[in-house]
Amino acid sequence: MPLFGAVHCSLLVAIGLLAAVLVFLARRNPGRTRALRLTLGIGIAVNELIWWTFRYSHEGFRFPNNLPLQLCDMTLWAAVLACLTLNKATVEFCYFAGIAGAGMALLTPDLWSPWPSYPAIYFFVAHGGIVIAAVVLVYGRISPLRKHAVWRAFGLLVAYAVLVGVFDKIFQTNYMYLCAKPKNASLLDMLGPWPVYLAGTASVTLALFFLLWLPTRKLPDA
Repeated sequence: MPLFGAVHCSLLVAIGLLAAVLVFLARRNPGRTRALRLTLGIGIAVNELIWWTFRYSHEGFRFPNNLPLQLCDMTLWAAVLACLTLNKATVEFCYFAGIAGAGMALLTPDLWSPWPSYPAIYFFVAHGGIVIAAVVLVYGRISPLRKHAVWRAFGLLVAYAVLVGVFDKIFQTNYMYLCAKPKNASLLDMLGPWPVYLAGTASVTLALFFLLWLPTRKLPDA
């Protein structure tokens, strides 16, 4: 799939439109938001379970190389829990880390197989689901952000990155691209060599979190 080609752009537009429609429905029918968020959460979870069943049935379980430890794996389950429980810290992490991480993945997809194979379709459904869930929960006014949400979400992200970094070091893996950049083109290519790009990534991530916070300032606090 060509980066920002017709198919890629069409998928990005579809995800954005679906998020906008669901936000509109949530605001217009606040009494039905429970059904909406539960449907989103269960749908994202079912899609993920089907994917890992498919993947392990084809690859087998190969510890430590094919575990769900990437950032988007973490934010996906955060999205599920946020939709099902409305836990404030989980919603915050889903909104900031989910949109920043899954959004970057959608803009520069690192696909395992060509479109329209199932793995490629799953990629956009899963990452799009994270973004849609986060947008609907916050902008649909289902679970508004609290004060200082940026710093709490960033702290959780750093803590998770440290844990994954320790795992990478022990088992010589590269989850969250902490040890090497992805093979396909990505925004990390502009942040210098390893380990310089790690500091750059942290700075860019925090800046993205604040940018994501800006449009929420006029929304009511939780």
